[in-house]
Amino acid sequence: MDVIVLGGGLMGTASALFLARRGVRVTLIERRRIGAGATVASFGNIRRSGRHLSQLPLAARSLAIWNEAERLLERDVEFRATGHLRLIFDQDGYEDMQAYAAAARPLGLTLEELTPGELRKRFAGLGPDAIAASFSPNDGSAHPRLIAPAFADAAARAGADIVDECAVENIRHNANGFAVDTAKGIYEAEALLNCAGAWGDEIAARFGEPVPLESRGPQMAVTEPIAHRILPVVGVWARPHGAYLRQVERGNVVFGGAVERVHVARDPGFAHADPARLPEQVAAVLRMVPALRDVAVIRQWSGCEGYVADNLPVMGASGTTPGLFHAFGFCGHGFQLGPGVGDAMAELIATGGCDTPLEDFSIARFAA
Repeated sequence: MDVIVLGGGLMGTASALFLARRGVRVTLIERRRIGAGATVASFGNIRRSGRHLSQLPLAARSLAIWNEAERLLERDVEFRATGHLRLIFDQDGYEDMQAYAAAARPLGLTLEELTPGELRKRFAGLGPDAIAASFSPNDGSAHPRLIAPAFADAAARAGADIVDECAVENIRHNANGFAVDTAKGIYEAEALLNCAGAWGDEIAARFGEPVPLESRGPQMAVTEPIAHRILPVVGVWARPHGAYLRQVERGNVVFGGAVERVHVARDPGFAHADPARLPEQVAAVLRMVPALRDVAVIRQWSGCEGYVADNLPVMGASGTTPGLFHAFGFCGHGFQLGPGVGDAMAELIATGGCDTPLEDFSIARFAA
């Protein structure tokens, strides 16, 4: 079998690697540089807590791969299972956490509930006025700028053809499969995997499968390096926009959330952070870690992410076109899922089935 993967972010590069490892001939086509889209703008959170329940089996599959990432990719992508701490500041957040913990437990995710005293003892200085917290000890973070190139290089070593800086001009379907006209020539394959992120709906629409998707950008920022003291990834149980932060090993604190994501024009597809919204973010961060009050913010950035109307991704086989598959629209929380998405899509394409349930993500849910 031959497969063309469109999109060189984490989803596309992971799919290319796992397809190649199954003996499938793979060509990955990326219009810009590998990992330069939503992946590079990501916070880097390896989080299962608070994720939609239907995603937890996929998240578990992905976490198993994250734990093997350095061996699999033959390089350190800075995955660290430091745990994921979510602070609770009000009764609504506490009730949300308890309901979620009860629903997630049968699906394999156990959250530790921390009292204020336990929080102060185990994580001194974090959320001093929090009324409770949850902790997921096996979660953590990784480096968004390293991960897609690492998967692409591993895929190339496994036999995949990686073609970047290659604009797609047309896609044709015929009796033999698919022909993709690009700036670097025509590529043909029996199957096509759409991992085009915020542009994934445009490819789906070519084959009569419209998806209600919007392009939005997160607002991210990073501080100057400081003495390392924040070990877990830290978030908040909050409605509707909780803040989140993590400290990298070089000492910088990366943070985001707390504000609405902005709409992004897909052409050229570059989002810009708004400095006027930074004070609101900083206030949310200081509630989580008051000791950051005198630390300088040195950079802001954003990116272009695809958000599906029901806040669930599109994954699985096309409902209209044999040989067409989709994996896009991860709504700003696909980083943790990426390796599992690639592994699951490779299994589905190569074998016709998948051990991980994907039915809730089918594009057929948008059929007229």
